[in-house]
Amino acid sequence: MQIATAPGAEARPDTAGTAFDYVIVGAGIAAASAARSLRRNDPDGTIAILGREPDGPFYRPDLSKTLWVDESAQLDSGWLLDENTGAELRTGTTVTAIDAEAKTLTLSDTSTVTYSRLLLATGSEPRNLELPMSDRILYYRTVEDYRRLRALARPGSRAVVVGGGYIGAEIAAALAQNSVDVTLLMRGTTVQGHMFPPRLAEEVTQTYRDRGVTVIGGSGAYGVSDHTDHVIVADADGETHTADVVVVGVGVIPNDQVAQQAGITVDDGIVVDEHLATSAADVWAAGDVARYDDPLLGRRRVEHVNNAKRMGTIAGRNMARSRTGTKEQDPYAYTPFFWSDLFDYGYEAVGVLDASLETVEDFTDDRTAGVVYYLDEGAVRGVLLWNVWDSVEKAKQVMEQSKTEPLGADDLIGRIALE
Repeated sequence: MQIATAPGAEARPDTAGTAFDYVIVGAGIAAASAARSLRRNDPDGTIAILGREPDGPFYRPDLSKTLWVDESAQLDSGWLLDENTGAELRTGTTVTAIDAEAKTLTLSDTSTVTYSRLLLATGSEPRNLELPMSDRILYYRTVEDYRRLRALARPGSRAVVVGGGYIGAEIAAALAQNSVDVTLLMRGTTVQGHMFPPRLAEEVTQTYRDRGVTVIGGSGAYGVSDHTDHVIVADADGETHTADVVVVGVGVIPNDQVAQQAGITVDDGIVVDEHLATSAADVWAAGDVARYDDPLLGRRRVEHVNNAKRMGTIAGRNMARSRTGTKEQDPYAYTPFFWSDLFDYGYEAVGVLDASLETVEDFTDDRTAGVVYYLDEGAVRGVLLWNVWDSVEKAKQVMEQSKTEPLGADDLIGRIALE
């Protein structure tokens, strides 16, 4: 376990206390946002952040986006805490048990920490495949994963990316733009085909091929052998692919196991009320792990940075108000958005992007920009803004209207400007 403040701040001695006004379990974006919010709303409360990764809170989207395509971007530019937060950050620390009645946490070294208010911002972890353990096989998620991938994915090297979803698609594009020979293995036949309507998914997939990526659909990693200086991956057809590194991006699962063992209500994530409080007294949850009531879409769990930042801020405010005697609690009444960059394509999106839903497409004649609406019996469940910017709030307005007024193509075509 290491105890420190943010990178660049003065390190704290390894003599930290074991009782805090606020303890945050998890050291991601939600945790950092909550810590800043706690400090704004309670200048004197003591704060501890317990993170199991060796690094502190980092702006995670940079790991698959900016750091690969912006030559001026630096790894140390994405850290999210500073000395003004006053939080004690303990990295490499795993919480193994929560006693919600005694308000204590047991750590992996058997020591304990006591809290007055607790935030569970434990995030999610990559879904694993049955592959051998190897320094050349990465389930891409952390800052340490980025460092390892940078060391292995040099210009001229070979990479196999497993998974054509959100992370797999971003990493494949990022590596290809860094002169890496990329093979993309995916169960679907098109890149992000579960999200995009067929024609758009086919256009995106062709772009990957045009940019030098070998795309193999209807497959995955069905066998991997690890060697001293390379890895051999067998696909569904028995074809083998030699690589310097394998990157796996096949989804994530919420880190809710410790909460469940403590008797806190979970349902594919930690269930929270409108104020982000859990079923246990003085325990809140935020970020990827929290299942909440979205005002437009109902109960859901969201794994994107916009949600983590906003949710952490609200949770921190409500925790501080609870401790300082302010009865008012702020609701989390927000529908988050997300975004991605795939070569020269860029998009923002809100809601559910599920290609199995009815879709209404509104594209320019040259298909360089467009809007896709995802409908369920007239209710707009999601909106994809393809090279269309600054229109997230307009998309939410359409979704809100469709809750009481079913919409169709005639109502949607031209609704959001394609500029």
